[in-house]
Amino acid sequence: MRAINRLNVLDTIRRHGPISRIQISERTELSTTTVSAITASLLDDGLILPRHEGDIRNEAVRGRPRVMLELNPDAARVVGAKIAASRMVFVVTNFCGDVLSRLTLPIRIDRQPIAVIADLVEDGVRRCVVDIGLSLDDIDSICLALPGVIEHRTGYIRSSPIFREANVDFAKEMSARLSTPTIIESDAHAITLGHHWFGKARDLEDMVLISLEQTLGLGVLHDNQLFRGAGGLSHNLGDLVLGMGQQGVVRLSSRAGESAILGERQADGRFAEAVRLGRGMTHVQAMIKADDDQLIGAAARAGEAVGLTIANIVTLFAPPRVILVGSSLALGEPFLNSLRDAYALAVPPSLQGVSELVFDDSSDDFWAQGAAAVALYELYESPWSTTGPAL
Repeated sequence: MRAINRLNVLDTIRRHGPISRIQISERTELSTTTVSAITASLLDDGLILPRHEGDIRNEAVRGRPRVMLELNPDAARVVGAKIAASRMVFVVTNFCGDVLSRLTLPIRIDRQPIAVIADLVEDGVRRCVVDIGLSLDDIDSICLALPGVIEHRTGYIRSSPIFREANVDFAKEMSARLSTPTIIESDAHAITLGHHWFGKARDLEDMVLISLEQTLGLGVLHDNQLFRGAGGLSHNLGDLVLGMGQQGVVRLSSRAGESAILGERQADGRFAEAVRLGRGMTHVQAMIKADDDQLIGAAARAGEAVGLTIANIVTLFAPPRVILVGSSLALGEPFLNSLRDAYALAVPPSLQGVSELVFDDSSDDFWAQGAAAVALYELYESPWSTTGPAL
């Protein structure tokens, strides 16, 4: 309970600082005595800083200056990364999550041997850190966000389009190379926490995020915490069953996944080159604007499937906001209109108006910053001493 209270206080200071001890007590519903003890410990560890408001030398102001508390941005530094099939994006942030350095490597890594992928990721991390005059000795934690089904607690990747192999212990591989605690996380979870910390869910304690990228991911935030499955498993929304067809089980990915939308077109000349370089959806967007009926139909079918899926998720969780991100948003009006129409038709009457749909074109840097937030959150949870996190 003490660790939970400490995390609650630290996260409250992050979200609302500069903030007084009385205000922390009101927001966390902890006693002022408990808050004073926790903040004293955080001050000793150098995780927060005092800010004095008012001037004791001013005779017109009675009483002592008010002490406000805020995070110490220099308490720690972390690296966050988005690892995608055709590019890797890295950021270094301070303890507040402010980006200090960023690096994008437009390189295709999917289906390479594990050792090759690990080499490329290691080089990206090291270069991003060196770019601001630091070394890995100055980094407290690293989080690598990838698409797929990932066990957060172990860093075990059950499946990912990035790897040829299934069941990859990538956390062990990268921690040994970097000599720094390394977290492996679902990219959908990373962008969910990114929006909770820095984006369109900063004002919320509960929300749902759907990522529409090469894979379809789901992030569920409840009471300011990410919901994970057994072993910290992430959720591959593309595996959701829509029904039965002539070929057996029909899953969401077969209607709304990138490969399903592109269809046979992804094997055609220039189109194939665009897909290989991670520009498939941008190419589709241009062709839809040119009235390509085949792709317009595929986009509409994908939108309908996603809209029905959102209605089911709202039925289960009734979140105040559902945020949609990812490259499939580039499909434009055929996709978005079909999604909205299907959602409006399928959402239960009793839940109409409960959930706001928000569409966001999150940059790759923002996804990487979300991965950094995952690393920071775990530091917030860790016991600290005056020498740093006791990981």
